[in-house]
Amino acid sequence: MGYKNLREFISALEGKGELKRIKVEVSPELEISEIYDRVVKKSGPGLLFEKVKGSKFPVLINAFGSMQRTAMALGAESIDQVVKKFEELANLEIPEGLWEKTKMLPKIFELSKIPPKMVSKAPSQEIVMTEPDLSILPALKCWPGDGGRYITLPLVITKSPKTGIRNLGMYRMQIFEGKTTGMHWHPNKGGASHYREAKELGKRLEVAVALGGPPALIYSASAPVPEGVDEYLFAGFLQGEPVEIVKAKTLDLEVPAEAEFILEGYVEPGEERLEGAFGDHTGFYSLPEPYPVFHLTAITHRKDAVYPATVVGRPPMEDCYLAKATERIFLVFLKKLIPEIVDINLPIEGIFHNFAFVSIDKRYPGQAYQVMHALWGIGQMAFSKWIIVFDKEVNVQDISE
Repeated sequence: MGYKNLREFISALEGKGELKRIKVEVSPELEISEIYDRVVKKSGPGLLFEKVKGSKFPVLINAFGSMQRTAMALGAESIDQVVKKFEELANLEIPEGLWEKTKMLPKIFELSKIPPKMVSKAPSQEIVMTEPDLSILPALKCWPGDGGRYITLPLVITKSPKTGIRNLGMYRMQIFEGKTTGMHWHPNKGGASHYREAKELGKRLEVAVALGGPPALIYSASAPVPEGVDEYLFAGFLQGEPVEIVKAKTLDLEVPAEAEFILEGYVEPGEERLEGAFGDHTGFYSLPEPYPVFHLTAITHRKDAVYPATVVGRPPMEDCYLAKATERIFLVFLKKLIPEIVDINLPIEGIFHNFAFVSIDKRYPGQAYQVMHALWGIGQMAFSKWIIVFDKEVNVQDISE
């Protein structure tokens, strides 16, 4: 079973010696990032900065910074355990006969528990600010050349203006002023698709941003969940219980009831502003580019909220462990789409999406080319600059081999 909220996860990490509390005052401008960078590169613990300059809210960082902590976040003892759960789901067969149907009942009952659960009262709405200001957040400036302070672990919630289908994604948000941020929507992302629909219709797009919540939901927002699959549902399957959601105070959107903060607002079609620079995975800065502008209309939060954050930079970083979990989990579904695939390794050295080492059960000449092009046609695999295919005897997890 997973964790209902961030504080349950913090308590569990502390109980296993996986969390360190920092009681001296630190600055969100470069100092937290510098400490984090040193700790994560030495495989250190999660960090809870209890006294952050300029804010009353503590900062949690590096909570996902190991394979063990990432597995814990997903409600398991190991990533292999999570993979097994998805394999059982992927291999479900339509039962024949009464006895086979009876044996399926426990699995059907388990699946019936995963849809999100609507509640009327939520911890994430204990405090409601109708005159909001983003300066209350201890948002980080991560690197000296960054364009400003960034919200780095947001769960951005939108609905399609055409179909009403919901999407949760993780896109960095540069804080411009007290009520505006950038919205770093890549063109292939769900949020960007909803924004394009809003532009076509000439309609303002409502946007809610959750900070914190169930750790499985934070992971789900970062994962390449197939289009049309609800991230609340996906997270519910991971943690083995429904994600509780509540209606936003000023928007027609459902937000996580157990989040730490909810930012409510909108994006105006066609309004863009330069966002960046931003210290990125490669160790270089992404240059400033125009992106949509998020306008804040309300903030709700817990009375004793904790601000979750991460830092993007040269690996290993916290996101490496989340990406490795994604590699193992989504291999289950890649094998269903491309049955000849045996294993895949998206190495940290290639920043995950740049390189892909794939082993296949080769049956005929030219099959490797077919696999490559099939992979390039699947979601974020389109970003892979190199796909290298090996015979099944090669252990693609052993780079030296």
